[in-house]
Amino acid sequence: MRERRRWPYVTAAVLVPVVTAGAIIWALRTKGSPEETAREFLAAWGRSDYAAMRALTADPPAGFESTYRRFHDDLRLTGQRFQVTAVQDSTVRFQAKLTGPLPIAYDGRLRLVERDRAWKVAWTPAAVHPRLTDRLRAKITTVPAALAPITAADGTRIDTPDAPGSVRQIVDGLREQYGSRLTGTASARADLVDARTGEKVVALASGGSRPGEPLPVTLDLRVHRAGAQALEGVDKPASLVALRPSTGEILAAVNKPGGYNRALLGAYPPGSTFKVVTASALVAGGVTPDQTVECPAEKTIGGFPFHNAEFHDYGTLRFVDAFAHSCNTTFGDMAVRRLGADRLAKVAADFGFGASIKIGVPAVDAAFPAPRDDTDLASAAIGQGRVLASPLNMAAVAGAIAAGTWRQPRLVPEALVPKGGTPPRRLEPAVVSALRRLMPAVVSEGTASGVSFPAGTAGKTGTAEFGSSENGENPPTHSWFIGYKGDLAFAVVVEGGGTGAQVAAPVAARFLKAL
Repeated sequence: MRERRRWPYVTAAVLVPVVTAGAIIWALRTKGSPEETAREFLAAWGRSDYAAMRALTADPPAGFESTYRRFHDDLRLTGQRFQVTAVQDSTVRFQAKLTGPLPIAYDGRLRLVERDRAWKVAWTPAAVHPRLTDRLRAKITTVPAALAPITAADGTRIDTPDAPGSVRQIVDGLREQYGSRLTGTASARADLVDARTGEKVVALASGGSRPGEPLPVTLDLRVHRAGAQALEGVDKPASLVALRPSTGEILAAVNKPGGYNRALLGAYPPGSTFKVVTASALVAGGVTPDQTVECPAEKTIGGFPFHNAEFHDYGTLRFVDAFAHSCNTTFGDMAVRRLGADRLAKVAADFGFGASIKIGVPAVDAAFPAPRDDTDLASAAIGQGRVLASPLNMAAVAGAIAAGTWRQPRLVPEALVPKGGTPPRRLEPAVVSALRRLMPAVVSEGTASGVSFPAGTAGKTGTAEFGSSENGENPPTHSWFIGYKGDLAFAVVVEGGGTGAQVAAPVAARFLKAL
């Protein structure tokens, strides 16, 4: 086979024979077509291969690559696609589809010229965008969407500077948890602007904003004001939490002073308010309110001496009276003899101890570490030792007796409660019946009988030791009171306040009277 002769000096051109006047003359023809070069150029642009684009350009200026990079970066592009739409002689039209903060689409064109027997792009800034010039550049402008309101149960906006300090603490937590819901989507605009003045010259695209969604919360400002009013005369750090037992809705979470949300995050030994849990375990185990029990002034349990407040000796009395008078020796001894660590831990779990609390803002979980020995168990039974709870946790304990079911508290509608919380736990009917007799006795004839409560109030005082005193005999104590009245449960704690009957109980009474 005869080998075809190669022409070493022909690159981008093709030799074609031209017959004229009886002679053959070989002429050079430009290789390819305007469309082929345009497609190569646009494909290189789509992958940001500016070197390849330059090679396909006739006389590219010094700022060729930087013009494309700036256009790409100014629009914050994440993707770009180009498609040829029409070809007319040496002009190729294309459609650009750009993705980024805004989708941008426009029609452009490339003009092709012959250079060195090849088709090249005759470049000007208009090859990037038909309206682009040396004096213009692209710009993205975003305008945040208006912040949606956070509203209380009655629709009142509470994310305002004049909201009570304790409410603002909660609002801050809600904004952190539900920020994306509240802020919505910002509006954006893409323009070609004057590079010197920033003035808009050409609009490229715009995107409408999606407004934020309002966030309704369960706070009842009337109840919150009553709680704040009740704490006015307290000169030590204190907190009051109120909730609706039938739903778990938090109605008030008041802190005095501000700065620390002890209502939701404070972890304190609950003291004798925990006897609601211990009594529930004993009743479930067969103890009746009228059963006779012993309440000596002091009793050694596991080698450690336990004593009642002020070493009161109540002798032999009914179980309901031992609860009403908050007999430490009775409850410590019975927890060891009749319950055991596992049983008390199980009942504590029914009241939310160890549960994962998801209310809509950060909140501490109530802790009931497994007792290590009899002394540890007796201490836990009276809310001392390593047992810890917040005012919110203990308000939920009182609410469980009021409703017959422990419910995880919440600040937001159920559909918005973060996942991972603990489902409701129904209490045994006999337990609920007994505790609804025991807790009113505290107010009518027990440790809180000296406080004037509204009719129908049930509760439990608590005096929780913490730290140590200089002489070791009388350590400082937190003052507690938890209770319920109708479909309202509450907890009050006063740090270092003394006894529950003298300080926290009067606060609770003022709170209920203010409603």
